[in-house]
Amino acid sequence: MRSILEERIRIWLADPDSSVGYAEQLEGKWAVRVAQESREATTVWFWPRERSLEYEAYFMPVVDGMSEVLRQALLRNGRAWRAFFALDSEGGLVLRGRIAATEVTLEVLDLVLGEIVEMVDVAFKAMLRAQRLA
Repeated sequence: MRSILEERIRIWLADPDSSVGYAEQLEGKWAVRVAQESREATTVWFWPRERSLEYEAYFMPVVDGMSEVLRQALLRNGRAWRAFFALDSEGGLVLRGRIAATEVTLEVLDLVLGEIVEMVDVAFKAMLRAQRLA
């Protein structure tokens, strides 16, 4: 699984049409920075576990009174396949997911990254407006 992830990252970085502009390994995790239309970039963290590959991307902070943002996040979860909105340990809104180690392929990693990028591009501006109205 780790070798497949590392190969996919090398391919993303080598592809001039890829939105991936940067990647590095830190403490057993991979940080992959992807250019976005809705904001400058999103960093997706991938970390291999014993039986799965987990991933997470920070979306935005959550403050009191953001019930509309959280409502939108939960509605969007109903249409998601590989990445879901969740709260991290510090209370921030993140996109998070996990796939079984046996399901990690180059193609699945493309789908995971693509879904995260699409969710950010589709949801970020609307949820930022809702946050400002809170």
